[in-house]
Amino acid sequence: MNEEKYTREKVEKSAKNKRVEPENKTTQKKHADKLKNETSAGESYRKKLRYGKKDTSLTPEEEKKLRKIKKQGRKRIYKETAAAESIRKAGIQNEDENVGTEAMDQAVGLAMAGSAEARSYARDIRKSNYGKKLHARNEHLDAVQGAKGAKEAGEAGESTMSATVKATRKKLMQREFAEAAAKKQAAEAANGIGSIGKRFTDKAEDLMGRLAEWIREFLQDHPMLLVIALVVLIVVLVISGALSSCSMMAGGVNTTTITTSFTAEDSDILQVEADYVELEADLQETIDNIETDHPGYDEYNYSLAEISHNPFELAALLTVLYENYTPSQVQSMLQTIFDYQYTLTMTEVVETRTRTETRWHYVTYYRDEERIGYRMVNGKLESYTYTVSVPYQVYESYQVEVEYDYYILNTTLTNHGISAAVNALNLTEDQMQRYMILLETRGNKPDIFGDNVYANPGVSEEYENYAVPGEYLTDQQFGRMLNEAEKYLGYPYVWGGSSPSTSFDCSGFVSYVINNCGNGWNYGRLTANGWKNATARVAASDVKPGDLVFFQGTYNTPGASHVGIVVDPVNKIMVHCGNPIQYASYDTAYWRAHAYCYGRIQ
Repeated sequence: MNEEKYTREKVEKSAKNKRVEPENKTTQKKHADKLKNETSAGESYRKKLRYGKKDTSLTPEEEKKLRKIKKQGRKRIYKETAAAESIRKAGIQNEDENVGTEAMDQAVGLAMAGSAEARSYARDIRKSNYGKKLHARNEHLDAVQGAKGAKEAGEAGESTMSATVKATRKKLMQREFAEAAAKKQAAEAANGIGSIGKRFTDKAEDLMGRLAEWIREFLQDHPMLLVIALVVLIVVLVISGALSSCSMMAGGVNTTTITTSFTAEDSDILQVEADYVELEADLQETIDNIETDHPGYDEYNYSLAEISHNPFELAALLTVLYENYTPSQVQSMLQTIFDYQYTLTMTEVVETRTRTETRWHYVTYYRDEERIGYRMVNGKLESYTYTVSVPYQVYESYQVEVEYDYYILNTTLTNHGISAAVNALNLTEDQMQRYMILLETRGNKPDIFGDNVYANPGVSEEYENYAVPGEYLTDQQFGRMLNEAEKYLGYPYVWGGSSPSTSFDCSGFVSYVINNCGNGWNYGRLTANGWKNATARVAASDVKPGDLVFFQGTYNTPGASHVGIVVDPVNKIMVHCGNPIQYASYDTAYWRAHAYCYGRIQ
């Protein structure tokens, strides 16, 4: 049914049954005219009515407003619902006619739909006090009817009738709205039958759906805010993660630093190193005094490794065992490590040998001598000559082969390196890993032991691919030495090493090359200082390829402490066992500071 048409016809029919008042043509009191006569009231009323079907299509601006309303979410819907309910209640209180009720219900319906137009429509109704105007009109009509009744029933009857009619109408209106509200609630209850959990789920789904739609539309309208929101989210996550893991990170960094570092004080590390060097110096002194302390031997033989060690190995081992150690705390362990590293043996050998000795004795010889004798012949005395054999003795020497005992004292010093102590002390797997890490990082103190050439491995890039000038190779003796030496380029420095199976130290490398190059030399295993004593001195201006170059003071030992083989005397290049075996210039600040002399193999 067309409610607007129905309402209009009802009003017109009612208007025909009423008395028509003379039209007031005064234009100055328009508001009063609407209430003074039925014609003006009807005309005013008709202006408020709408005819035909309302155009409900939305303009672009209205659609945009509607989208904004939806974006407010469930909370805004609740507010608008409450506002709509207030409007409906106000309509109940202010309306007496179906026309006013219809207008207010339309406003409520639109408000429930969340339309911006509905809210505007409701505000217009409240602002214009349309319900109050309708109420005033009804009171006017009641007054007119009451006047007619007064003529018939009297003044008292009219007053009672008017009050009764008004009260009755009010109760009927309240009852109608209550019944309508009850029907609406019943319909909603019928549609919403289910458990509380289901209703809650439905509301939650509706809320999430509206929220998702709101987010989608909002991001469509504001794409840059998505980027900003993502950046803010990332920053928040990073900061929160950083704050939550700050202590863990700090602990991890601290743990890593401790794991890779020497934890003792630098002064204590250096003092312990000095104490160990002192033990080595005592060992060197013992070797130097062997012939004095052990006299009477026919021969003294020496096979000595270098007396030196990698100070980083010592510090790493002590750190693993003691962490923050002090010199007094590790003295007994120093001796233990020293005993594992060095083995000094003196062996007496007695050989039975033969030799030619000169001896003296008297020897009896016989010689013939002529003598004159006398004899009587015919009474006469005559002389004659005769020969006699006369013995005599001569003191003569003679050579004899005799056996004798030959006494030899063989002295051998083996340097197993501090790694021997590491193996012997039965470190746990964790300790061994820590030890290797400390060696790799050098305890995060690479300069603590100065310019120790053995403790700081590395090959100068300048000489990685060095080639000896061809003119030097015309010397076959040197060529054989160089060929043997180049086989071991890159081998690591190993204290006491003297063969390819163990690698080499500096004197072990030179000894092996000289004894195995094919030049017919056999000097045995000599120290750097031993090679100095076994070679002839050569002036710097006369050095040639194959000569030996000696250095002193590279570690704490008397005499020569390092030796290399000269390969290019013009450019001052040698091949030597640094760390590792390599070509190197001996004309650097370090080697010039430790230069000693040159020697030539005999």
